[in-house]
Amino acid sequence: MSLVADPLKQILSPLKMAQLHNNNSAILIVDMQYLDAHPEYGLIQIAKQHGIDTKYYEDRLKVAIKNIQLLLKACRENGLEVIYCTIESMTKDGRDRSKEHKKANLHASPNSKEGEVIEELRPMHDEMVFKKTCSGVFNGSNIDQKLRNLKIDNLIITGVLTNQCVDTAVRDAADRGYDVVLVTDACAAFHESLHQASLEILEGIYCCVESTKKVVDHIYQINR
Repeated sequence: MSLVADPLKQILSPLKMAQLHNNNSAILIVDMQYLDAHPEYGLIQIAKQHGIDTKYYEDRLKVAIKNIQLLLKACRENGLEVIYCTIESMTKDGRDRSKEHKKANLHASPNSKEGEVIEELRPMHDEMVFKKTCSGVFNGSNIDQKLRNLKIDNLIITGVLTNQCVDTAVRDAADRGYDVVLVTDACAAFHESLHQASLEILEGIYCCVESTKKVVDHIYQINR
């Protein structure tokens, strides 16, 4: 099923990939934690309890994890800032969570396994992890202030879910003046149609949509 063509894309100049220099660019990895991105925890278990087929999502996660690893390697080797955001409450009972997370029964208590970034993508050294209790990292944390302090202008965004927290991060970053590159094969949603719909809506207005290979090649070329 094809979406209706967005007339704005016929008016606006197409977005090109930002020059991802190590002095002004960062990768933001959204919610790649045990709560959202591991088959034995959180979101996937909740979905299965409600009879939701998670096979596509689990398969897509495997691809996204491998591609995020490639992106992390490129960013770390070339000095780009590596930043994570995760869902984690400030309180054990999660009373500080947003209404949407309470309704969805999404909760990672402080210092819990569910709140940790999955082992395959674990932060290194002093890489920053921003904690939130809502879909939007810009609304739920002080990430914008820290990015300004770091003089970051460009963001590479990856993670889950494409049509929810990733989508929100892209829109909010664009609204705040960041140039955003959304990596299509380093994200995942519960269904291909949801993933593709988000990409189609975001591309060209809120972000540039590129493959892992193209972004990795670009990082090495710009920073060599």
